[in-house]
Amino acid sequence: MPPQGGQLMNVTAVESTTLAMVAYDDARELLQLEFRSRVIYQYFCVPTRVHADLLRAPSKGSYFNRVIRGRFPYGLASKVQAGVAGEALRSECSR
Repeated sequence: MPPQGGQLMNVTAVESTTLAMVAYDDARELLQLEFRSRVIYQYFCVPTRVHADLLRAPSKGSYFNRVIRGRFPYGLASKVQAGVAGEALRSECSR
């Protein structure tokens, strides 16, 4: 699951009925989630603590819904990797 630009991310397969993979780039505060439906979303401005807590959560789906969903700028990975959308979303981190 490399993000745009080919940087490597910390990728973890997870046991969850909602998520299949969790990837994180702490330098860019980028969280990438692959759902069981095979759709991949990227979430921006996500603190390292949120990533760590997600991995420790007994229910990844519940944690996602409670802490991540609707609280961070995000985009569908295929569109984000296309370029402009990712830069626009990443710029929101500095606000």
